[in-house]
Amino acid sequence: MANPFAKKPPLRGVLALYEDPDTLLLAAAKVREHGFANADAYTPYAVHGLSEALGIRKSWIPFVTLVMGLGGAGLGMLFQIWTSAYDWPINIGGKPMISLPAFIPVTFEMGVLLGGTMTLAALLVACGLPDFSTPVLDRDLTHDRFAIFIPESGREWNEARTLEFMQTTKPVELRVVRA
Repeated sequence: MANPFAKKPPLRGVLALYEDPDTLLLAAAKVREHGFANADAYTPYAVHGLSEALGIRKSWIPFVTLVMGLGGAGLGMLFQIWTSAYDWPINIGGKPMISLPAFIPVTFEMGVLLGGTMTLAALLVACGLPDFSTPVLDRDLTHDRFAIFIPESGREWNEARTLEFMQTTKPVELRVVRA
């Protein structure tokens, strides 16, 4: 895993700010059509359809939740069977040593525990957190503003052409970020 404290190269790109989510969605679709692959959007709340407009593929995190939840449930069941039938068998009132209905609550809770904690871990890995070296683009960005950020990418990236294109998306404010 990469060092979160390592010095990153300077961040450069174009930041376009919008008034409302509808304008942001239209701009995101135009940005994708124009071929900006690394564009990212920032919003104060979830905007339906933004991921599709930017061409962001589905996350792998739900698969981690499913696998680890089932694994936790399996481990919980296996642990109970091992402890009650093999490690410390005690016959109480003639009940069977392996009583599956009695094991359901612990099995469920182990599935929830392992699934939930591994979902958090997978989310942190997927988002690259903690990240202490990326600069803040705008202080009010996720408070009350909607924005699209197009980072500098490759040799063919041209700041002037990017600014000219982003002006066609009708932003409220357009600025070049050099941090």
